[in-house]
Amino acid sequence: MPAKKENNVLAVQDSGFLSLANTDFAAIANEELAGLDLQLERIKIPVGGSTAFELPTENEDTELVKEFSAVILYHHPLNVYYASKYTGGNNPPDCGSYDALNGIGTPGGECKSCDNNQFGTGENGAKACRNKRRVYLLREGEIFPLLLTLPTGSLKAFTKYIKTQLSKGKKSSAVVTRFALKKVNNTGGIAYSQAIFSFDRDLNPEECAAVQPISEQMKQYAIGVGFDTDAAISDDVPHYDAEAGDAIQPLGGGTNV
Repeated sequence: MPAKKENNVLAVQDSGFLSLANTDFAAIANEELAGLDLQLERIKIPVGGSTAFELPTENEDTELVKEFSAVILYHHPLNVYYASKYTGGNNPPDCGSYDALNGIGTPGGECKSCDNNQFGTGENGAKACRNKRRVYLLREGEIFPLLLTLPTGSLKAFTKYIKTQLSKGKKSSAVVTRFALKKVNNTGGIAYSQAIFSFDRDLNPEECAAVQPISEQMKQYAIGVGFDTDAAISDDVPHYDAEAGDAIQPLGGGTNV
């Protein structure tokens, strides 16, 4: 099992995002990673109420980090439905959607009207189809983004944060966001880890100009990212809980800022 190290705050380089200027992510990937696996490294939210993210390291170890800062390059909804109880592994869902509008698989079709996307169709009043969100992040001094999949219980806080930034005229790709976790108990008394988000700083004009091309490239890259264990239901809150965010439809299908 990979070793784990723990720090309170993720240390980042102080060069800002200017090192991205004139960087073509797609060209670099095609040249240096031709024939190799280009899957992005994942940031994982633990189960059971832990307040430390699991971040990948250069040595394939896992580093436990209480909080970190990054730019949100792109984000989109992700719906996943398993006809039978998920038991682990890389099995794709029976039906899934990358835009929360149309499902692919069985039963497929329009997500909004699908019976599996209604409360009460899953365990303890929840939805049989789980609503998540994929978030593509970039940390200072790095070129390759990281992927964070937000479970249902974190969507309410994410929606509120994005709306707050938009109300100030700020896109999520034009600011540095700080990510942290808190332990929450749902109405069934089960503890889970909920992501929380806060504004860190604005990108300066030069940094914005450097980040935006990478953001646009991520939108195209995201189309080819398939369903995997990050989309499994094992990390979700097992009970219907309005405070966990299950009672709202966060950031309507197809939204990205």
